[in-house]
This record gives sequence, C-alpha cells and structure tokens, in this order.
Amino acid sequence: MTPEGFRTSDFDYDLPPELIAQEPLPDRSGSRLLAVLRSNKVERLPGIRTPAGAAELVDAQFSDLPAMIPPGDLLVLNTTRVRHARLLGTRQSGARAEILLIHPASDGDWVALGKPGSALRPGKRVTLGPDAAVETVGVLADGNRLVRFVGLTADAAIRQYGHLPLPPYISRAPTELDESRYQTVYARLEGSVAAPTAGLHFTSGVLEQLAEAGVLVGGLDLQIGPATFKPVEVEDPAAHEMHPEKYEIPQALASRLAAVRKAGGCVWAVGTTVVRALESAARADRMVQPGAEETRLMITPGYNFRVVDRMLTNFHLPKSTLLMLVSAFAGHGLTMAAYRHAIEQRYRFYSYGDAMLII
Repeated sequence: MTPEGFRTSDFDYDLPPELIAQEPLPDRSGSRLLAVLRSNKVERLPGIRTPAGAAELVDAQFSDLPAMIPPGDLLVLNTTRVRHARLLGTRQSGARAEILLIHPASDGDWVALGKPGSALRPGKRVTLGPDAAVETVGVLADGNRLVRFVGLTADAAIRQYGHLPLPPYISRAPTELDESRYQTVYARLEGSVAAPTAGLHFTSGVLEQLAEAGVLVGGLDLQIGPATFKPVEVEDPAAHEMHPEKYEIPQALASRLAAVRKAGGCVWAVGTTVVRALESAARADRMVQPGAEETRLMITPGYNFRVVDRMLTNFHLPKSTLLMLVSAFAGHGLTMAAYRHAIEQRYRFYSYGDAMLII
C-alpha cells in the first residue's frame, strides 16, 4: 500500500471518450489551463482574475502562464526528443507485425516490444523492407525483447522505416502535422517513445515572454519509456513494478537551481518526467546531484517532495502512476476534484489535451 493507505481503485475515474484529444489545437499555446491552488491562504493568483475568496480551482488559459510565475523562479523543461521508434513489417507468414524500439542495448542490439508477441519470439524475423529486417535474439526478464537489425543499421532503418509512436489512445495514424506538434519546440536529445506532453504547449514566443519577465529556464533529459501509458494492474500500488528510465541533469541546471534556492525562489517542473528526474536526484539539502543516472522512482501520496515546488502537467490516464504522482503533489482529494471539474467543464485530456498548473 501507499504510505497513506490508498489503493489503485482510488485513482480511477470515468472519462467520456470524446474528451480524449485526437488532434493538436491550431495554436500550441491555445490550450486551457486549470490552476489548482493547494493552499487556502492563496487569495489571488497573479496574472489572472480569480473568484472572490480562496478558490482552489481556477479556469485560465495557457497564455496566462508567463504572468503567473514570479521573476527569479526556475522553470525546468524535459528536452528529450521522441524517436521514430515504431516499425511496421511482415512476418514470414506474410502477416503484419509491429515493433516498438525502447532503447539501445549493448553490441548494437535494442530492447523492444512487439505486436503480436509471437512475432518477436527468439529466432523470428520481421521484415521491414527489401534491405532491412529485425530479428529477435532473446526475451528479457521483464518480458521485453532483445532484437538485432539485419541489413541496414539501426540508425539507417529508423530513418527509412521508423514512424512516430503516437499514444495508444490516439486512434489514427500519424500525419505530417504530428511530426512537429508531437515534439516540444525545445526538444534536443532523441531517446523517448513518448513526448513530455506538458511541454507541448510552449512556443518560442511563450519562452521569450518568460525570459522577459525574469523567469529562469533550465533543461534536463529524461528518456520516456512505454510504461508511461501502462495502468497499474495491481490493487496495491506498492506492488507495481516501475520500469527504469534514464535521465541526465546538467551541471548548469544544478548550479542554477542552487542559486534560485539561495535567493528564496521556487522550482517549477514542466511535467511529471521532470518531477521524477529532479526528485530522483534530490539531496538532503534540497539541491540536486548532476549527472546521468537511471530512475525507478514511483511517487505516490505520502511522498515528501524535496526539490519541486510547483508543477505544470496535462491530464493523465486513470489508475496510472502519473495520476498517483499528481495526487501526491496536490493531495488526493483536490486532484480528483480537479479532474471532476475538468470533465464537467469539458477540458481536453491526455497528450494533445489541456494543462493543469499546481501551485
């Protein structure tokens, strides 16, 4: 069980299917923003009008964000880039097969998932084209496959045959628009199978407004794996196995965070991936340890946050580790109330959906 005794069913909710955003908005920064105020001492939210008193939930627009962050605070982004990790091919029988590359392994092999699972049994090949195939060389303890490219190298095969891996709840094939909109404008290091979706709302213009307002911005890299879409299937969240994800925190970010802390500023995390990276690297003095590491950190209610003070995030799947993390940060009752409000007010959910700011 989580430290506060919650069960996985406590993080369930009913979402009308039509609220799952299937397309990005015409304007990246045109999303709605639900501000969640954790403290009843907050009587006014900077930059926007709030109802009289200490409203806990405030409907706003993402374009309001630059006015809501005080100068001198630090906004941290995940600069990962989504890899074209989805490969479509045929089995020896002629039947179709799909491979999702997760990350490189040793000696040129890759860790991958496949559909159907039988297509990736050891010794089986999936042909991508006349010049490339993928052969399964082993099954790992967690059920993932170890695969090897035949013909073209991995990089060449991904360039030639790779597709953008849109989330499973987007019920259409990727388009040319997704090539840009399912990447953040500040994406740098390729390595993820999913976008850090809280960052999809940012434009160069929004980032310029933040800089002009005196908000500091820094970046880290966390490579998002397919487990981000996996619901918790056991009733006791503590029994859920977190798959490892690699992250790297630059020395420049660690130094900037230390300076902001010394000056009394706050750290704003853009997305749950940034929260997990910063909290995984947290030191006892509330600073972070720079460098490249791997995290299996699962954050549930009762967790003591040491680095992150504010969080921007999207709306997440029921019974997911991401919803549990948000509940740990905002409080379970307030989080579920926010989700009920978002559904009633017809917010757009998931990757291409609207945003939530927890203050």
